[in-house]
Amino acid sequence: MRILLTNDDGIHAPGLKVLEQIAAQFSDDIWICAPAEEQSGAGHSLTLNRPVRLQQFSERRFAVTGTPTDSVSMGLREVLGPDRQPDLILSGVNRGANLGDDVTYSGTASAAMEGALAGIRSIALSQVISPETRGTAEEFTQAHEWAPKVIKPLLDAPFGNRTFLNVNFPATGAQGIRITRQGFHDYSRGSVVEGTDPRGLRYFWFGLHPIEHTLDHGTDLEAIDDRFVTVTPLQLDLTHYPTIDNLAGRFEGYEG
Repeated sequence: MRILLTNDDGIHAPGLKVLEQIAAQFSDDIWICAPAEEQSGAGHSLTLNRPVRLQQFSERRFAVTGTPTDSVSMGLREVLGPDRQPDLILSGVNRGANLGDDVTYSGTASAAMEGALAGIRSIALSQVISPETRGTAEEFTQAHEWAPKVIKPLLDAPFGNRTFLNVNFPATGAQGIRITRQGFHDYSRGSVVEGTDPRGLRYFWFGLHPIEHTLDHGTDLEAIDDRFVTVTPLQLDLTHYPTIDNLAGRFEGYEG
């Protein structure tokens, strides 16, 4: 089995080293193509207005001067090529959770999304970081312990067309694994903090305060709060089907 690894924290991120150790339990045919620098919050963005450069560190280790989406695209097209496509793409392990609406901003999830677009089994993995474990050797303990238990049953599980899985690990003491649906964050109450740089110019910094969320039953947010590993199947089709008939009735007579 050939596995392609990527992330959004960058080629030198500690979570990528953890992911290498996890992937090595399933294969020795492991390739890495990750952003050269941290790309957290890049979402499913593609670099179009500047050149993207590919740097090789070793036979199977590459960095891209671009986004996680760029990295997967370059990994599939340039690093591996059409005759050596991976059987599995793993993205992470992200330093911080990607729960609820976070996935729309997440470079970690978007890398898996790009894999799904290419028709490849793809899984995004993220680790909740608590103040107690931040910066310690225990930061990724739960991911290291539980990721193999999550990945193994998924290797031959049916994936829907244009779907991928989003996995999150609690900060400590995981109680088990739950299959969940996507939760909801209230980003309308997020913060923007204003400051002044050393040159006296104003700047703004997003997201420095906790964002409120609703622990609805069956969601990834609830399960993480209960200290469970969450596995959430996500799809690329964003169509809200119940609205189609309603809108069609409002535009009768305008259809060609």
